[in-house]
Amino acid sequence: MSAAAQARGTSSWWKGHAAFLLMVGVWLAWTAGLRPLTAPDEGRYAGVARAMLESGDWLVPRLNGLPFFHKPPLFYWLGAGAMQLFGVHEWAARLPSVLGAWLAAASLYTFLRRHADLRLARGATLALCTSPFFFVGAQFANLDMLVAGCITATVACAADALLCLDEERPWRIALALAFASAGLGLLAKGLIGVVLPGGVIVLWALLTRRTRVALRMAVWWPGWLLMALVAGPWFVAMQLRYPEFFDYFVITQHFRRFAASGFNNEHPVWFYAPVVLGLCLPWTPWLLLWWRKATPPPSRGAQGLPLLMLVWMGVVVVFFSLPRSKLVGYVLPALPPLAALVALGLERALAGSPRRARVLGATGALAALLCVGGVAAAGHYGTPPDARLQLPAGESVRPGDRVVMLDHYFYELPFYWQLPGPVTVASDWRPAVAQASDNWRKELADAGAFEPATRATWLQGVDAQPARICAPGRTWVIGPSNAQLAAPWVLGMQLVTFNTEIAVWRHDGRAGEGPDCLSGHGTPGALPAWAGAS
Repeated sequence: MSAAAQARGTSSWWKGHAAFLLMVGVWLAWTAGLRPLTAPDEGRYAGVARAMLESGDWLVPRLNGLPFFHKPPLFYWLGAGAMQLFGVHEWAARLPSVLGAWLAAASLYTFLRRHADLRLARGATLALCTSPFFFVGAQFANLDMLVAGCITATVACAADALLCLDEERPWRIALALAFASAGLGLLAKGLIGVVLPGGVIVLWALLTRRTRVALRMAVWWPGWLLMALVAGPWFVAMQLRYPEFFDYFVITQHFRRFAASGFNNEHPVWFYAPVVLGLCLPWTPWLLLWWRKATPPPSRGAQGLPLLMLVWMGVVVVFFSLPRSKLVGYVLPALPPLAALVALGLERALAGSPRRARVLGATGALAALLCVGGVAAAGHYGTPPDARLQLPAGESVRPGDRVVMLDHYFYELPFYWQLPGPVTVASDWRPAVAQASDNWRKELADAGAFEPATRATWLQGVDAQPARICAPGRTWVIGPSNAQLAAPWVLGMQLVTFNTEIAVWRHDGRAGEGPDCLSGHGTPGALPAWAGAS
């Protein structure tokens, strides 16, 4: 074959893979903007990303103007960048999760294509991307899918490097990509970006008697240097700026949260088994067939793939099953190996059968319908009535207006109302109250501890608000629709809008008004007619 013909063949080969992965990206992204943000999670993370864009401070993630160190900044960087390019809306807010899902799918596809065959790679990618769990997770604006993509890329690249090193083929580029992906995983969600893929590769190496090869990879210092260059600068900068950062981010948010009780969403140890198997229907029944004898034999490397995928899936599920606090999205890194086992089951059950294409197409079509239905269900059931409360025509929060959220922080409203800055959150901020529950109040109190002066500006008591509202300038108060039970002075303000969950009041303070301009309105405990239904 001539050099020109070989070059054309190589170009066509790469275009085929690129076209497939482009279609995967389009599929994962096309419904990402069709439903409103779900509170509190999507409102929280999208709000932090938007605040980063609005403030111009791309270094410190901030929740309502306060340093928010629950998680590292990669999601916020990507989200703020997407909003800068495409505008502030749901699709842009969810783009980091879409990118994480695409990275997971592309990593699985590339690894299986290199070490099994193209048909298995495409089957596994199809099963992964049309699993309702994965598809809906790709369109949920929180950190779980982004770190799942980084973990998948790390495991795939490290396993590729181990196999190449074991077979004395070039391995350094793959291992460098593994370390770089681990660095991104650190920036996506912290230590699990390194611990989980490291545990998978170490256990797999032990079980396949490749311990010496794994050790050689582990001591490859250029990889550690690369990971430090990717993730290190932000962590060092935060520790230098906030001396309490290490204790809060590493000790509290990693070890204490993993080992202690008292956090939200406590579930039994078996929680993830029905979650994974049920939310990945209709693909999961094919898991029952992956151990069948392959006919004809798969191409090179595929004989060892089931063990890698079982180890990978097992490490992820067991790790997240140990703590009492469990969220559904934590286990997303287990879905790529599950999809590989599903595809292997299909191949072993239907290899050479004329029914293979029909079965694969029918299962994929049903799965795609369930994916779209999952997005619709998430929009209907996952979004509270207050998520997109609109101000009436002609009403808007203007620059310079003061906004008060009364005894609650509504995460999604700054995003939808395009508020130009933080709001005052009026509540009981005594430590015994603020730390009593793992909720919005604790998040803001923890964030305020890093900057006490900023905390005093944005976290205030309820009783201090009437005098401030009576000062010159416009003030908006957003609170529960029965807020007058605890703060009867809101009845002295103009009611702007309300629903069964929240209400919005406004007062236009004028010069010469006394600090008691709202007094004498209403009686504590009295419900006006508009709030009777709530």
